[in-house]
Amino acid sequence: MSTDRSAWDLPEIAAYQSGRGIIRIPCEQDVPFTSRVRALVDTPEFQRLQHISQLGLVVRVYPGATHTRFEHALGVYHNAVRYLAHLSRNERFTSLCTQKDAELLLVAALLHDLGHWPFCHPIEDMALESILDHEEFAYQFLMGETELNRVLKSEWQIDPADVLDILVPRRKSSTRSLLRSILSGPIDIDKMDYLDRDSLHAGVPYGRNFDRNRLITSLTVNEAGDGLAITSKGKTAAELMVFARYVMFSEVYWHHAVRSSTSMFARSFYELRDRLDLQAFFRQRESESIADMREAARGTNCESLVEGLLGSKRALYKRVVEYSAVDDPEIYERLAHRPFEELIPITQKLQQILQQEFRVSTNPHQILIDAPPPKREVQFKIDVLYTKDQKFRSLTSVSPVVEALAHRQFDDYVKKVRLFVAPELVDQLNEEIIEQAISRLSF
Repeated sequence: MSTDRSAWDLPEIAAYQSGRGIIRIPCEQDVPFTSRVRALVDTPEFQRLQHISQLGLVVRVYPGATHTRFEHALGVYHNAVRYLAHLSRNERFTSLCTQKDAELLLVAALLHDLGHWPFCHPIEDMALESILDHEEFAYQFLMGETELNRVLKSEWQIDPADVLDILVPRRKSSTRSLLRSILSGPIDIDKMDYLDRDSLHAGVPYGRNFDRNRLITSLTVNEAGDGLAITSKGKTAAELMVFARYVMFSEVYWHHAVRSSTSMFARSFYELRDRLDLQAFFRQRESESIADMREAARGTNCESLVEGLLGSKRALYKRVVEYSAVDDPEIYERLAHRPFEELIPITQKLQQILQQEFRVSTNPHQILIDAPPPKREVQFKIDVLYTKDQKFRSLTSVSPVVEALAHRQFDDYVKKVRLFVAPELVDQLNEEIIEQAISRLSF
């Protein structure tokens, strides 16, 4: 049920609706910039995001993808304002969420990537025991004696621990679950921004072809009151968003050359991590982290690996074979979703087989196996409200498009097992030799 007026008096919504007090970000987005938002953005803890790219290694393949976590954070905050401007007229939503809850969501949206460091996702995907998730890393910025901590208390009257609870769930309640579903759920403000923004900067159309306005105006609360749902008028827009995400993973995030870059980085970081001051590394600008990795690699076995990826001359490893869950289920299942540390000895065994049985002169750093990490992507599980009979139905049950993608895990379609080799080995190796070598592996 909706009314014509907002239940809250939020200056950010007022600025958004009036068009006054805004800043402009791509693509032609007018972001409401109140004094208390500016106070957060001007803190050193937030400003560091200007020096961390949103897509990291994707720029090695899509040269326009140089946008930053800073720009993305502003876009996610903008989406939070747009969501709240609509939901603040929904009586069920405002019965569950107070104006203070809405302000908490605005802050969490702005700070959701606070803990990110350079090349964060490739490092996290390795699941190394000594490295925290970026959400946990945000604890140090929120709960320490920082300017950000002070601004949250003085300008917003918000307890930083409550912001942390949205980013890293600790407290169970319907209201908190509802807020979290807006920030990180099937149709959230984060995906709404990154699909559009990443597509724009990469120069591809795939992530921009869904109706954001239609989707936002269809937002409502699910039957349980602990998450977002959509009305039936947003069904087509939701289907297009699901498909946009699928294609962006297929054509950008898991493009074979992007995964080559990612594999090169992961192996380099794994080998060099004991030579790096990781506490400094996680607080640095991306350019400083690159310089540290190149310095740490100098004179080591993986120097050429690092230089080919991060040095002045680009020399990415080449794809030799790839296996999908659909076409090559046996090999795929043997290698996919393993911890990264398990792939290292498998790669070494493969290198030994190639050297001993096929007389291919190589070293362990010239061959890389890339496989989907253990952590799977969040699925599009959201309910659709048919207002005529006030019945909720799952999007999967009423959409053949979403049902087709949900039939198998989303990851199994777009995330493949691939083997990459150093450019100098391409002439010595082909698909037949590699497949014979893999068939001799025992693991």
